Amino acid sequence: MRTKYIILLVISTVVLFLDQATKIYIDRTMDLHSSITVVENFFNITYMRNRGAAFSFLADFSYRLPFFILVSLIAIGVIIVVFRRLRAEQKFTALCLSLIFSGALGNLIDRVRLGEVIDFLDAHWYEHHWPAFNVADSAICVGVFLLAIDMFMEEQRQKSQKG
Repeated sequence: MRTKYIILLVISTVVLFLDQATKIYIDRTMDLHSSITVVENFFNITYMRNRGAAFSFLADFSYRLPFFILVSLIAIGVIIVVFRRLRAEQKFTALCLSLIFSGALGNLIDRVRLGEVIDFLDAHWYEHHWPAFNVADSAICVGVFLLAIDMFMEEQRQKSQKG
């Protein structure tokens, strides 16, 4: 099996397991909107359900569920197409895309299973809260951030080869 597919399999397995296991645990052990302080004035575990996207975007849109499922499926499809085109030496890019893929898949599972996404990681500074998120959201954000760095570094490598 080619290395990039091993990366995809390992990352996806780990992220999906952590994402779904933590969501199931939160759902079974906490009441909706209840909160556990982890670091005073900085971080809580708070059980939330998000019908929309980031910042509850489109949460009240009447066709939100089919829309978000379709967008997730398109994103997953595009990632698969790009992933298949990766060269063998693009292992870091494979890691980045694997994080994004598994995060998108984790939230898609919630949308199909529950019609919404379970969020529970609540970062804040006193009363100023960042929207609650989950392991899948974290994987997507880390993957996108690392992919942006990878693309920048690739651009720098190409410039140095030309000059």
